[in-house]
Amino acid sequence: MTNLTDEQLVVNYLNKGDERAFGLLVDRHQERIFGYLMGMVRDRSIASDLFQETFLRAIQAMNRKRGSYEQQGRWLAWVMRIARNAALDHLRSRKKWQDVGSGDEDNGPSFWDRLPDDAPDSDALLGRSDLWKEVEAAIEQLPPEQREVVVMRHQSDLTFREIAELTGVSINTALGRMRYALINLRKFMEPEWFDETLPQPSTASARTKPHAPSQPVT
Repeated sequence: MTNLTDEQLVVNYLNKGDERAFGLLVDRHQERIFGYLMGMVRDRSIASDLFQETFLRAIQAMNRKRGSYEQQGRWLAWVMRIARNAALDHLRSRKKWQDVGSGDEDNGPSFWDRLPDDAPDSDALLGRSDLWKEVEAAIEQLPPEQREVVVMRHQSDLTFREIAELTGVSINTALGRMRYALINLRKFMEPEWFDETLPQPSTASARTKPHAPSQPVT
């Protein structure tokens, strides 16, 4: 069963009531989803609660008890959207999030392309395990929409196309937010950490990522 695609597992769960299939879906993607939630709320207990809430909403929707799920081969993106909504609901309740108006940012590259192009490469900075604690503290200071893109890219390993779809903006805007986030991180952190002579990381996996709860769904 581990060789089945997400959509095949979804079919087994919906049509055959196979709980193992749903369990495999959770196991397959829990690190990415929990990593995103942890990055957004910065509290493991709250992230665990939101993780549970995410999959409760998913189960309800898949069984048409809350919303619905259209089988389009994009189960992970669908669940990530549920996780994002759960996180934003929590942050709004704590008044830690402001929705960003679309304005004119999706109508062309004029704003983002005017940003200085001296920000460090994201993988070079965010992939360095020796700096990760300091980077996390700096990420906390970013505006919410910039922090979210950094978390989605480097905690959940989403592509910029996936980030754009989940956040409802253009790819240019998603890229721009990352670029602006890196410019801000450069302001928050020590200058020597951005020395171009520093070695590049061999892989982004060297950094420490938060692990999902061992038994995330009840």
